[in-house]
Amino acid sequence: MATWTWFHKLGSPPHVYRIAGRFAPWFGWGALLCIVYGLFGGLVLAPPDYQQKDAFRIIYVHAPAAWLSLSCYTTMAVAAFVGLVWRMKIAHAAAAAIAPVGASFAFVCLATGSLWGRPMWGTWWEWDARLTSQLILLFLYLGYMALRSAHDDLQRADRSSAVLAIVGVVNVPIIHYSVYWWNSLHQGATVMKADRPSMPSEMLVPLLVMFLGFTLFQLWVLCTRLRAEILERERNARWLQEQIRDGAR
Repeated sequence: MATWTWFHKLGSPPHVYRIAGRFAPWFGWGALLCIVYGLFGGLVLAPPDYQQKDAFRIIYVHAPAAWLSLSCYTTMAVAAFVGLVWRMKIAHAAAAAIAPVGASFAFVCLATGSLWGRPMWGTWWEWDARLTSQLILLFLYLGYMALRSAHDDLQRADRSSAVLAIVGVVNVPIIHYSVYWWNSLHQGATVMKADRPSMPSEMLVPLLVMFLGFTLFQLWVLCTRLRAEILERERNARWLQEQIRDGAR
């Protein structure tokens, strides 16, 4: 019973608006501290790689961006599914809020991968399985946002974009397992492995901190965008008018 009560509370725009506002500063300051420490540890303290030299340091941005591009899309698809099945407006709002965030991470992943690939592979781009499926992920994000903006009716925009998000989630495991299913130029996992990571601790610790920092940054941006999305959707709601009057006193 308590679980269902908690679940239904998440369907309340004023409740979610307050919760997002409460947690956003914590996520933001946590992200700032982690990213500053992670960048200093990765770019200054970590030793050069024995093969890639200093070029390996791009991993401290590339790998977290790649991870967040996948987790954002999965979160967006889950929110879209909840909104479609249980008709929770706040779930559609969350999906709409996270789409530009995930698209930004997907773009950063592709851009930093190209910067790394030029000196390592001798080319900016290869139609490799991992790279191509990641590019498709970016197109799915852009398609989701374009489909939403193509409808003037908010409910139709929510439903049609939700279907695309749910169908497109099949690309997430394809991206993850592409280096194992096909011959790929992209290196295999070095951190998320069944056995111990293939990195020394002085390189690994800053990377893990960057993963945490990027995740907290994602949550901060999501809270901020979700509050803006709720304000847009609930601009004529009584609770919002009352909150504005209370704030003006």
